[in-house]
Amino acid sequence: MKKQQRRKKDDKQAVLKDTLNHDLLQKLKETKKQLEQQEQKRKEEAITRKREEKRLREKNKSFEELLNESDLDWRKFK
Repeated sequence: MKKQQRRKKDDKQAVLKDTLNHDLLQKLKETKKQLEQQEQKRKEEAITRKREEKRLREKNKSFEELLNESDLDWRKFK
């Protein structure tokens, strides 16, 4: 009985990596790496787009908006 239990235990320890063909495993790893790179590129593009939108908003503000955002208080300079 111990041999059967040991064999079942060994079978359970077999991982997907062990059962896949080496070439298939390499292709999966490459695909994973490509997807990670695409995700990183997408995040960088989103950050760049947000920065550009913020810059354009700041550039197109009216004098009133700039004045309202200012911390200066005219009462201090009387």
